[in-house]
Amino acid sequence: MKTSAILLAAGGGTRMRGVVKDKILAPLFGKPVLWHSAKAFIESGVASELVFVCRNESQKSEIQKALAPLISKIPCKFTFGGAERQDSVLNGILAGSEDSEIVFIHDSARPLVRPESIRELCAAALEDGCSVLAAKVVDTIKKVDSDPQNKKRRRLEDLERPLLWAMQTPQVFRREIILDCYKKVRESGAKITDDVAAASAQGHAITIVENIHPNTKITSPEDLAIVEFLQQKAKSWEKSE
Repeated sequence: MKTSAILLAAGGGTRMRGVVKDKILAPLFGKPVLWHSAKAFIESGVASELVFVCRNESQKSEIQKALAPLISKIPCKFTFGGAERQDSVLNGILAGSEDSEIVFIHDSARPLVRPESIRELCAAALEDGCSVLAAKVVDTIKKVDSDPQNKKRRRLEDLERPLLWAMQTPQVFRREIILDCYKKVRESGAKITDDVAAASAQGHAITIVENIHPNTKITSPEDLAIVEFLQQKAKSWEKSE
């Protein structure tokens, strides 16, 4: 069986406030953030190829240089992002091998993804067609009645917390399913924020793979320190078991 792991690296990173030039290449435990995701896919043993979706030629060159020793272990392809995340994903799918049975889609700003989670997601997608890594929502979530920008004197609606899941990545699909879904997204001009939304819009059911481990998405400079702390704690807990 052949699979393609699409690693999205083309985001602008505007919330990094200029503290780092490129959050995907920012150092984390002495390696670029992107290095950790790529390593997890390689160690999972279920990724046949990596497809890097880059911002431009300059970033592509930097990624190739920074990850050279690691990505020499697996076939790699490079393509470029589009105006929106959904355009970048479709470019990544089309750049991957046409004979891949399974496609992983992963935000490279989530460097804590684990190889065992990748293997579990792959098995679920093979059986059910679509799978997603997700965490149970532990906070009480409220919905405002209108105008999300207004914070004053709002009427708040309770949502049933046991029914809520926070979507993470990887999100994993049989290639023919997600390719068709994203082509329909492009044709319709719809705006979506993740791959599950593209599949759900076409009536596909999604299998949830629960993640009990940290899988923080780096969106601000503070997140780099948080991720390092979480990873150090996780390692110390594993040693004590």
